[in-house]
Amino acid sequence: MTATTDHSTLDSPAAADLAAVSPRPSDDDPAFALHRGGKIGVSLTVPLENREDLSLAYTPGVARVCTAIAEAPALADDYTWRANTVAVVTDGTAVLGLGDIGPAASLPVMEGKAALFKQFGGVDAVPIALDCTDTEEIVETVARLAPSFGGINLEDISAPRCFAIERLLQERIDIPVFHDDQHGTAIVALAALENAAKFTGRSLGDLRAVVSGAGAAGVAVTRILLAAGIGDIAVGDSRGIIYPGRDNLTPVKAALAAETNKAGLTGSINDALRGADVYLGLSSGKVPEESVATLAPEAIIFAMANPDPEIDPEVAHRHARIVATGRSDYPNQINNVLAFPGIFRGALDVRASRVTEGMKLAAADALAAVIADELAEDHIIPSVFDKRVAPAVASAVAAAARADGVARR
Repeated sequence: MTATTDHSTLDSPAAADLAAVSPRPSDDDPAFALHRGGKIGVSLTVPLENREDLSLAYTPGVARVCTAIAEAPALADDYTWRANTVAVVTDGTAVLGLGDIGPAASLPVMEGKAALFKQFGGVDAVPIALDCTDTEEIVETVARLAPSFGGINLEDISAPRCFAIERLLQERIDIPVFHDDQHGTAIVALAALENAAKFTGRSLGDLRAVVSGAGAAGVAVTRILLAAGIGDIAVGDSRGIIYPGRDNLTPVKAALAAETNKAGLTGSINDALRGADVYLGLSSGKVPEESVATLAPEAIIFAMANPDPEIDPEVAHRHARIVATGRSDYPNQINNVLAFPGIFRGALDVRASRVTEGMKLAAADALAAVIADELAEDHIIPSVFDKRVAPAVASAVAAAARADGVARR
């Protein structure tokens, strides 16, 4: 999934509104034709052609394997699908640019996510759309499902519940829990910004950045940039720049206020852009050209709202050296598929118990390094079809998991 709008700042579309604009299903439409019957399925990995095959794959042979696992549960990683299988879990509350459309309507996206896992990382993935939105119910449900999987990819769950769900679930289970809307976006954005800084002769520490959006993606991007050593970073939401003491801050935003905005900026996002080196858009808010024009020379603009960037790319190019979006029809696409297949591939390969901050930073560095010798204004991040990406990310993630002490092989 590409970087998308910060759904926590938007009103979710009503079912009636969606119905009013929804296309009529028809196999004359290639999108409907492709989706008929779904995009994924289950295939056998062993022969099942005769009595001998059946006796090994099912009874009586399966009993020997079950007994061995009962005596040593970790053997399930060797003798079942678990070590290469991820659950893609959603409640349908923040789906792409569609908002809260519910679990059933989210399934085409979750199937697509599973297809990307397989195509780019060789990881089997199972879409699971939950008919509940309560934080504790989601955590309990997924925790009870966890023995069947080697990892949990949380997807399209609205903020701020997504933060607590990820944290509480990871505390309950000993396999990686990864909310891709947060961390996938953050990892790819960091990789792209590392390369953009390098291409313009700077380091992250030289840059002052402004992040528009304090939902799941905005918070994660801010945190990974802080960890990577950004010079200064200010975060804004629909009410303006976040700073200590501002009224009505959520706990998440209050924590951000304490860690960001060294310059002590107040006012609107547009005010904060004056003299800034970097704009990172992860919201629905539009930025007028007169404010874009106040960015520093050699500015970097990542307008990642999808499908409608916060700054029109044509406008951005008039005032910035490097421009990236979340769209596939412009260069420099910030696309999560550059991250999550390799991250889970690496984590599964070493049977990691979690995804650490070190693993995320390693993923970003590896992704940036794939094209470190090929940089151009329109090429600061690899193509999603670059076959070097997933292996490079997986290798770096696996090494970081070992270094961080969360690998089990």
